[in-house]
Amino acid sequence: MTGVGKHLVVGVDDDFRLRESLKSLVESAGYAAAVYSSAEEFLQSGALAGAACLVTDVRMPGMNGIELQRRIRLERPELPVIFISAHQDDEARERALDEGATRFLYKPFDGAELLRTIEAALKDARED
Repeated sequence: MTGVGKHLVVGVDDDFRLRESLKSLVESAGYAAAVYSSAEEFLQSGALAGAACLVTDVRMPGMNGIELQRRIRLERPELPVIFISAHQDDEARERALDEGATRFLYKPFDGAELLRTIEAALKDARED
């Protein structure tokens, strides 16, 4: 698995350790990575334009991941969004998937599984 063309994978999660782990994992696979502690920080960063895939938590202070996905869909409807959550919340999972999320994973998740999910999402986006 290699990050062909250094695709930018963005992570948004309020947990510092998870952000750092996600960044290391994504970079180890050859992708460029940028991580943000909140949806608002990500949206204000300007990184949305260059993002190839978004990995976001559902529950965060301020704007939650589902609202972030809605906002992104207005500007980048094709952007693959992968949700991660520590909470077994079937309603949030259904809502996220119904609104176009690529995948919904529960924490703790397997790093290899997340990388396969990112790779598949990027491949699908290239084929569209």
